Amino acid sequence: MSPSHMLRTLAIGATWMTSLAAQAQVGLLHWHAQARPVTLVYPTEAASRPTAFGPFTLDVAMNATPSPGRRRLIVMSHGTAGSPVPDHALAATLARAGFVVAQLVHDGDNHQDQRLAGPESFQRRPQEAVGVIEALAADPAWSARLDLSKVGVHGMSAGGVTALSLAGAQWRTLNLVRHCNAHLRDDEAFCFNGALTPEKRAERQARFDRARWWPDFVLPAEIKVWQGGRTPGADQPDPRPDPRIASVTAAVPVSAIFSAESLARIRVPVGIVSAQRDEVLVPRFHSEHVLRHCGACTRLADLPGGHFDVLWPWPESVAREVAAQQVRGGLPTPGFDPALRIEAHARIAAFHRQHLQP
Repeated sequence: MSPSHMLRTLAIGATWMTSLAAQAQVGLLHWHAQARPVTLVYPTEAASRPTAFGPFTLDVAMNATPSPGRRRLIVMSHGTAGSPVPDHALAATLARAGFVVAQLVHDGDNHQDQRLAGPESFQRRPQEAVGVIEALAADPAWSARLDLSKVGVHGMSAGGVTALSLAGAQWRTLNLVRHCNAHLRDDEAFCFNGALTPEKRAERQARFDRARWWPDFVLPAEIKVWQGGRTPGADQPDPRPDPRIASVTAAVPVSAIFSAESLARIRVPVGIVSAQRDEVLVPRFHSEHVLRHCGACTRLADLPGGHFDVLWPWPESVAREVAAQQVRGGLPTPGFDPALRIEAHARIAAFHRQHLQP
């Protein structure tokens, strides 16, 4: 299918999705994959009502019985210091499209705990996502409601590492270091993420400088190890770490750390949503890096907004708190048209329907 034909197909699907969204109800319940909290969002026939989650308000049917039938699963991976709630609009759109959505909370990189944020979390995230799939497969009630022969994945920001890794792309910490040594000022919000004080910034800079001047053979082995997808071989040509992953989308993804070669090896369909005014993950180093090297990747939308304009709901109090933790920018873009985000969400849902159904 040509890119233009695919986009026309997605546009038709997005129009259908917008119509469907006005009719379907959305259920939500809190579940656990072993000790890991998971928010499940799914189609239901129960009536929804506004429900408060801290400063957020979601229109959901809490703990409702899922609609009958076996459905495809989409696993959603949040960004650094994130949670499932700000991505609810997309999760609800996917549920209205007929999917069960599993929104996991990443250990050590969520809104309550950032002790593992960065490469350590990047390494863990794909394993945590697969663990949720396995836990649902082992649950008698949910396994009867799911067809797990093909599974979708969506990731936002650092969740893009989850998504692209499960598509088969590979990254290593040394790539991050080299990128930041080459583009420190232009991509400083990524390179200095979490380093908000002068002392932490100086410490991060010193680590980059040490790697700049030492030859590769004396650098620590752990920063040179390839992470994410599998290294293809004659006996294992598929780069995906889990062959059930059949459709992947990513919004404003962390991408500069992935090798061009591994992005080129991706064979499952990948849809990308970028943001033209993204100062947190500068597009030319991240979203455009994926689209430049990945032949299986398609741009679904290029929003005329910033990094966090892809999220909803996004109360002003939360937006300001999150923006204060960013090195550069982060507030909602003045004048951004929320209809464009709704359309992007519909295109993501149509993309997964195209590649996961029947």
